[in-house]
Amino acid sequence: MSAAARREKTRGRVTRFVPIVEWLPRYQLSWLSNDAVAGFTIWGLLIPEMIAYASLAGLPPQAGLYTLLASLALYAIFGTSRHLVVAATSASAVLIYSAVTTAALSPNAVHGYATLAAGMILITGLFFVLAGICRLGFITSFLSRPVMEGFVFGLAIFVTISQLPKLFGLKKGSGDSVHQLAHLIAHLGSTSLTTLAIGLVALVLLFGVERYAPRLPGGLVVLVVGIAVSAGLNLSHHGVDTVGKIPTGLPSVAWPTLNLSELWVLIPSSIGMMLVIFSEALGAGQNFADKHGYRLVPDQEMIALGLANIGSALFGGLACGGSLSQTAVNDGAGARTEVSPLVAAALSLVTVVALTPLFTDLPEAVLAALIIHAVYHLMKVPEMRRFYRLKRSEFWLAVATLVAVITLDVLPALIIGIVFSLALLIYRASRPRVSVLGTSPASPSTFEDIERHPDATPIPGVLVVRPDAPLFYANAEAVRDAVEADVSASNGGVNTVVFDLDANDTLDITSAEQLEKLADGLHKNGIDFAIAHLHKPAKDMAATTGLLEKVGQDHIFPTVAAATQWARTARL
Repeated sequence: MSAAARREKTRGRVTRFVPIVEWLPRYQLSWLSNDAVAGFTIWGLLIPEMIAYASLAGLPPQAGLYTLLASLALYAIFGTSRHLVVAATSASAVLIYSAVTTAALSPNAVHGYATLAAGMILITGLFFVLAGICRLGFITSFLSRPVMEGFVFGLAIFVTISQLPKLFGLKKGSGDSVHQLAHLIAHLGSTSLTTLAIGLVALVLLFGVERYAPRLPGGLVVLVVGIAVSAGLNLSHHGVDTVGKIPTGLPSVAWPTLNLSELWVLIPSSIGMMLVIFSEALGAGQNFADKHGYRLVPDQEMIALGLANIGSALFGGLACGGSLSQTAVNDGAGARTEVSPLVAAALSLVTVVALTPLFTDLPEAVLAALIIHAVYHLMKVPEMRRFYRLKRSEFWLAVATLVAVITLDVLPALIIGIVFSLALLIYRASRPRVSVLGTSPASPSTFEDIERHPDATPIPGVLVVRPDAPLFYANAEAVRDAVEADVSASNGGVNTVVFDLDANDTLDITSAEQLEKLADGLHKNGIDFAIAHLHKPAKDMAATTGLLEKVGQDHIFPTVAAATQWARTARL
């Protein structure tokens, strides 16, 4: 290999794992104004959201700001999306709070809440990187969309109920969302009217800006107004809870250490959080990649998200992922590349170093309003209606997951949601539809599903069947039962069965055995059995297991047309 070829190969490896090396040298200065404006815009959106999400995660306000120092820059360097904004999200904040609270209450816990949170985020990041290196970017395909939507909807309700006490100036109750809501209702008589008024005005402003001035950073507007009113009226001395002093300066870098018992509690939660973060981030990123005509690399996205979470954990920040709403704001502000989040990261650095004293008088009720406004958009009622209209069974799976979040807490509901998704996948894979084929009126050599194409003509005496999914160990017996049922339904009208195996590149042992049993049963009833489209790997397996001998080499055909032609002439 020549020196030039080696250099090119090395460059290819670098650009694969560090995409900024590829796109930054081609950056056009004419894009900078758009990226700078977009960077300022998302900074204005992210600062109040990060402070709010830190509260949601049970961490101090500065944790949200520290997140931006790592997540925005690291994703810009290693990610493959030009528009995705990677920062803390409401879903990840709630998952941290739920998991870390459980771990902190464990009798074997020896570390404090902040260390446990950092440890969980670090584990999530490491799992992300490992999954990316192992090319597991396909895993979210196994999560049912309705189940995930139900989980996120339930999460939004969970978050809203958890923030209502701050809005009313009350102490939060314990237990699941139902018990917390009951506690709130029981103590409404102790509501702080001043706190409630501040929270409601903040909510009205947030929804009003969104409705009538969508280009304005509503969160930043409410944040500034809330701080100004609170400081001007000295609300902290009138029973209104405020954020208090936020440390100024750069965060210290620390590697969280956990004992084995704490790891065992946090690892399952970290895996679940990784799935939720990746599903949300990949969906948001793909949405804008499709819009602007470029492609994402899911495996590299995992690595980028993993490094962003590792960086955030070391800085004492929050778990981070890609948010559709934040990314939409970035795109709407004219962002062209990931320079936009880099600008926002630089502004966040200035905020951490010099601007944190400005947040001292921020009322907690305003933070609650910011969170409620953010998660409101996750309550997708039209989407649930669409699921109900399209397929009732999947709608009820979504509802079951939603109810589980509210009644059982977040982590058990996440496990239930994943189990539902996998159960649905297994059920569908194990019960494939078996099509009965007939000849197309347009072309006698073309075969179509009779049920879907009523004008297709069945071949007298010949039953042509095709599983609508590959045959494998979990569905082989069900397919055999379906074929035997079709033969029985013919009341003796079938003398040959042609089995189309075009969907299978290979066969497993169980599938081969079930096809042997099908052939034996048909032969006992005087019915011939033939296989069409037996591909080379499948044919080799059929020969090894004895299936080929059972069916007969002369009953194997390259096409369905050839098999049916043989079936017609064999009975003459």
